Amino acid sequence: MLADSLFLLLGLVLLIAGGDLLVRGAVRIAERLRLSPMLIGLTVVGMGTSMPELAASVQASLAGSPGIAIGNIVGSNIANTLLILGIAALIAPIAVKTRALWRDGGVGTLAALALLAAGATVGLSREVGIAFLIAMAGYIYYAFRQERAGTSHSAAYDRAMAMENLDPALVPQGKPGGKLSIAILLFLAGLVLIVGGGTLLVNAAIAMAEMLGVSDAIIGLTIVAVGTSFPELVTSAVAAYRKQGDIALGNVLGSNIYNILFIGGITGAVAPTGVPASIMAFDLWFLVGVSVVVMLLALTGRRLSRKEGLVLVAAYLAYTAYTVGLF
Repeated sequence: MLADSLFLLLGLVLLIAGGDLLVRGAVRIAERLRLSPMLIGLTVVGMGTSMPELAASVQASLAGSPGIAIGNIVGSNIANTLLILGIAALIAPIAVKTRALWRDGGVGTLAALALLAAGATVGLSREVGIAFLIAMAGYIYYAFRQERAGTSHSAAYDRAMAMENLDPALVPQGKPGGKLSIAILLFLAGLVLIVGGGTLLVNAAIAMAEMLGVSDAIIGLTIVAVGTSFPELVTSAVAAYRKQGDIALGNVLGSNIYNILFIGGITGAVAPTGVPASIMAFDLWFLVGVSVVVMLLALTGRRLSRKEGLVLVAAYLAYTAYTVGLF
């Protein structure tokens, strides 16, 4: 048990470190390709920082463990919405822009409903995965158009900004910088760490589930989901501490969209899998419910107060206790 726990922790560390190296290399490569800083932020930074979740879900699906693959996606979104947003609101109340909340929160809720519908019919099939990726591309295109028009910031933009604020090395310079060979080496090193970390994490998670006599879905919804969501926790907490509540909220909403449409899309396209009955029966419905509730909370006074943040964190602790069977 101890060895499996250590391997799982090591896998998480490798995933996070690998994701950071991969994004750093990818940003520099994208600059060499003359992509605009805005496009790099929306795609390379936004998607690259989702690599820990992506690697865990794809490798779990390939290993025949849909509970970890889907549990990681659903559990990460629940952790984002309740735990991470709650902690951010506890640090500093979050002012909410109604238009952005309805647009990005609405997209995230619709994505959760789409996953629920897929699970009730064909599962996360290849066709569903491709449809999710098309929807992701459409959302990125819409966000790009919004930024170019200067009308309002999208959650995709806020997600990129949150990561760039935390790590200046991820900020696109708008022109080629450094040696291309170094950028490629960073990218490849990150890829190796991600693959290795994902393998360690999934194998350890499966072994822990067997040893504890619980379903792999429980491990995926809790330990794996929280572990792979750790970067979002740090970035949203830092944004809240800096009084950048819009970025903290946008990072969470953007992550929820990326988790289902991007990670779910890649997982379905590469390694189609079913949605476990236990997740269909409760967790997906719970995700849809809390997504709607948070949108309503934010509309009361157009801010998330510390009191509401405490309620969100308490709700996550209660959800986790219920999931692991404490009551």
